[in-house]
Amino acid sequence: MTDCKQAEIDRLTQENSLLQKQIDQLQKMSALGELVSTTTHEFNNVLMTIINYARMGMRHDDKPTRDKAFNKINQAGERAARITKSVLGMARNRSESFEATDLAKLIDGSMVLLEREMQQYRIVVEMEFDDVPAVNAIGNQIQQVILNLLINSRQAMPDGGRLVIRLKQDDSRQFVDLSVRDYGMGMEQETLRKIFQPYYSTKSGPDESGKGGTGLGLATCKKIIEAHGGKIRVESSVGKGTCFTLRFPAIVASSAAAKVAGVASPAGAEINAVRACG
Repeated sequence: MTDCKQAEIDRLTQENSLLQKQIDQLQKMSALGELVSTTTHEFNNVLMTIINYARMGMRHDDKPTRDKAFNKINQAGERAARITKSVLGMARNRSESFEATDLAKLIDGSMVLLEREMQQYRIVVEMEFDDVPAVNAIGNQIQQVILNLLINSRQAMPDGGRLVIRLKQDDSRQFVDLSVRDYGMGMEQETLRKIFQPYYSTKSGPDESGKGGTGLGLATCKKIIEAHGGKIRVESSVGKGTCFTLRFPAIVASSAAAKVAGVASPAGAEINAVRACG
């Protein structure tokens, strides 16, 4: 190989590395934008509840009406506190280091932010959590993945439906599986082959809530899970729904070495187009 060709290869490699960093930054900004949108929307709902019931209490002098207004205002205030706690938890957990992470808490925090949105779109959420060990993870990154999958599932059921979130250990007890299963439209095989490609999207743009359509969400999810030494699997059937399963190496209490298992092995996406997750 001539020096000229080697120089060209080095230049292209450097340019590719720079472009990848720019894509990574764009993905982070996209995720941050959706989080801000979700939080703002939830706070607006809380504020409207407080304002409306405060006005009702001011218009009526009878005790039953005022008691009802005060009760609704108190409930809205408690919800605002839960939202604030969840957002502050995400803000504090900006560490880029791997730590023992409770997936159930990440799911709960995500649902606090999406609770009203799910109600608005008539989504019934069921959570089935087994007693599972912690996983070695960067918490805020995994929460980003969870939020993305939950929003995708909600969007797959525009007329409402059932969403099931499961957390369990596999039979070998070496891994923890987190699955998000919707009973929406499902996907065709051709779509399944492309969903983890950057900028590929089945949506024409953001929905009425301002979320989705960039084609960055699932590509980012795949990259994050792989960086954790895990796997992301998707199973879907048209008309029956879709199930995304995230598999993480579990932290084994008796083995300190397992605490770094989340960065030890490469992983990829597993795709199954013909079977819907149970």
